[in-house]
Amino acid sequence: MQRLTLTLILTTSFMLNGCAQNSKKETKQAAISVQQTATTYKVTFIELGSVRCIPCQKMQPIMKSVEEKYGSQVKVIFYDVWTPLGKPMADKYEIQAIPTQVFLDENGKEFFRHEGFFEEEELVNVLKTKGVK
Repeated sequence: MQRLTLTLILTTSFMLNGCAQNSKKETKQAAISVQQTATTYKVTFIELGSVRCIPCQKMQPIMKSVEEKYGSQVKVIFYDVWTPLGKPMADKYEIQAIPTQVFLDENGKEFFRHEGFFEEEELVNVLKTKGVK
């Protein structure tokens, strides 16, 4: 019985350690992707929310529409802040509520932020301030 318990404890600790390392790698990759898109697109639109949040779910069709209409000028990125990959992004952008939309210019500088559900028409008006057509 002690052998089984010891085996379970060791296996669990190895698995958790592996998950933590993967999470750090994914977070670093996510940060790199935001930096890379900042110079390629006029605007990077970051949606910080969760797939389990009702207002966040209502943002999904709007994000898809923006990506379809303005995909060559706007990079749309979604982070589920209730996951190991998204949590560091919530910390980085110091969000207070979800959903939160963060808009970065072509230099990667934040120029606008909105908390809560964001109507597509209003969101597009924000994009237009940076020359998105």
